[in-house]
Amino acid sequence: MKKPHLLRRYALLAVGLWIMAFGVAFSIKAGLGTSPISSLPYVVSLISPLTVGTATIAMHCVLILLQILLLRKNFHPIQFMQLPVAFLFGYLTDFAVWAIQGIPVGFYGQRWLLCIVGILLVGIGVGCEVIADVVTLAGEGLILAVCSVFHFPFPRIKISFDCTLVACACVLSFLFLHRLEGVREGTAAAAICVGIVSKQAIRLFLRRIEKKILME
Repeated sequence: MKKPHLLRRYALLAVGLWIMAFGVAFSIKAGLGTSPISSLPYVVSLISPLTVGTATIAMHCVLILLQILLLRKNFHPIQFMQLPVAFLFGYLTDFAVWAIQGIPVGFYGQRWLLCIVGILLVGIGVGCEVIADVVTLAGEGLILAVCSVFHFPFPRIKISFDCTLVACACVLSFLFLHRLEGVREGTAAAAICVGIVSKQAIRLFLRRIEKKILME
């Protein structure tokens, strides 16, 4: 891969992280539950001094460590790029949460509108990550590592991974807050729809971006 193309791909990844960060922020603002991958960092931010972004960084660091333990010598050095990506995504998430804090939240329908915006943005951001094709986020990296070591199909491990994060978020929420936070109907909607939005975004316009900008 030529260097200019590589730089463009990392730039597209950065754009995707920025879009995803605002998607997470909108889902938090909606108050109907975050996406599965963000549910645990969000609950941790409620029960500790950490911000959502900092908790996200910490979780990604743990996920990278788990990949190293699983893959050992098969852990490719390029995957260490997941670490700066995690820090960038965490900082962008905190910025996005701050940037939209003034948006009013009222009736239930308005909350769903914000939730839908969040799902759309996360899906488009994931699509950008896929098209950039340079480095995965730590969550997907761990799923791929488990698939590689244990030879399980990706969809099965993806579902198990998301369910594990949601379950951990629920346990911590009830244990420390004595109520359910971060996991609601919006979480289920995100789990179902983010992948669909990502595939449609790739089909409708991200492939065109790849052809015109990344492969010229």
